[in-house]
Amino acid sequence: MLDDDLASRSLGMSLVEAGPGSAVVSMTVTATMVNGHGIAHGGYLFLLADTTFACACNSHGPVTVAAGADITFVTSARLGDELTARATERVTYGRSGIYDVTVTRGDEVVAEFRGRSRTLR
Repeated sequence: MLDDDLASRSLGMSLVEAGPGSAVVSMTVTATMVNGHGIAHGGYLFLLADTTFACACNSHGPVTVAAGADITFVTSARLGDELTARATERVTYGRSGIYDVTVTRGDEVVAEFRGRSRTLR
């Protein structure tokens, strides 16, 4: 799936690991991702978490999309930061699921994301 995701690949995202209901994706904050405050734009952090969520919820096979998501920014990311997002499946029920994604810089949590998935028929 990520091979066909030009948006994520063009930002330098790399799938580090994937398993049933889980995924790890990394990305380095580049100059084009930094906002007027000199910190990473939140949209790029959301995109990293969302991509990782997509890899995890599609790991079971059927095409699965986001039904909704929210993110909490814990601290700022800066130019040159290597970010890692780890997605974990919390629960699936019928065609729906809930996934948590933690975005880190080393051992420091940068953001927490919760995604709700829906498998297409």
